[in-house]
Amino acid sequence: MKISVPLINGMLADEYGKYAPANSMLADHPIKSFPIEINEAPAETKTFAIVFIDYDSTPVCGFTWIHWLAANIPSTMTSIAANASRQLSDQFIQGNNSNAGSLVNGDPAISSGYVGPQPPDQTHHYTLRVYALDDQLPLKNHYWLNEFIHAAEGHILAQAEFDIPSRA
Repeated sequence: MKISVPLINGMLADEYGKYAPANSMLADHPIKSFPIEINEAPAETKTFAIVFIDYDSTPVCGFTWIHWLAANIPSTMTSIAANASRQLSDQFIQGNNSNAGSLVNGDPAISSGYVGPQPPDQTHHYTLRVYALDDQLPLKNHYWLNEFIHAAEGHILAQAEFDIPSRA
């Protein structure tokens, strides 16, 4: 399986991160998700899942930051459009991001779904993983990453990873 995200000069386009226009921000966070293309998924794929995280956040905040969790994306949706997190949210479920954690006290309006990169110190390299799954997972909106990991066990047909740099 292969995945791709359009990059500009090797970086995530500004509209999906820290330098997003005001109409793509909520509670001072970028909320317009970037487009994703999925190719060569196994024929048996029933759904896809997305995990978008920032390991480079660990020295800044003490933990890996979760930016987007989505699951039960229909296998027919191999082109995930820009802003799917908001505009297509009725077609799949989305989990909590790190703004939902009790250590962060984030705004509830941005605790689930996509919140884009806002690296405070330097360019961060974000990790996008897309999973091809053999079934829908028994998850509900606002699930946590650990719940996805447990629910996906034994259902992952393939996974692909894409490194997405975003500027500070």
